[in-house]
Amino acid sequence: MKKTLLALTAASALFATAAQAQLATYAIEPTHTFVTFEIDHFGTSTNRGRFDKKEGTVQFDRAGKTGKVDITIDVDSVNTGTGPFNSHLKSAEILNVAAYPTARFVGDKFVFEGDKVKEVTGQFTLMGKTHPVTLKATKFNCYQNPMLKREVCGGDFETSIKRSQWGASYGLNYGFADDMRLVIQVEAVKQ
Repeated sequence: MKKTLLALTAASALFATAAQAQLATYAIEPTHTFVTFEIDHFGTSTNRGRFDKKEGTVQFDRAGKTGKVDITIDVDSVNTGTGPFNSHLKSAEILNVAAYPTARFVGDKFVFEGDKVKEVTGQFTLMGKTHPVTLKATKFNCYQNPMLKREVCGGDFETSIKRSQWGASYGLNYGFADDMRLVIQVEAVKQ
């Protein structure tokens, strides 16, 4: 009887652990998700812009401290607030949108602090080139959205990259900075 009870207890614990360690899927909520960039302009000011169109999913398991994020960015949706600057950024001279219409971040290494994501490491593809990137969280939270009646998780993540690694070298010979700060503000709705 004791052996049967122990076996049932062990099986129940194993089942409960397996049930907790499942990835939940969240869809990127596009009106609360933005990818923005900042580049120093001759040490005088900062050029800023964002990509207005993006889509993706996040798979996330707080108990198992694992996850995966896959975000695709429509590079043609770049928006600096200035039409001529947008056109120049889209040109073959800079982002070459005609040849490379999308960028993508796929992250599969999550670092947690407690139940909050602190960083996500993955691969960032831009202009046909892929390199590793680590996005560090400056904010992260999950909450029950009162309007959607679903859990929403998200945060602000940032990194700094050398844009020339991806072939975006325009202006380096003029003195424009190679370092580009990327900020990803993301909220995703549990499916």
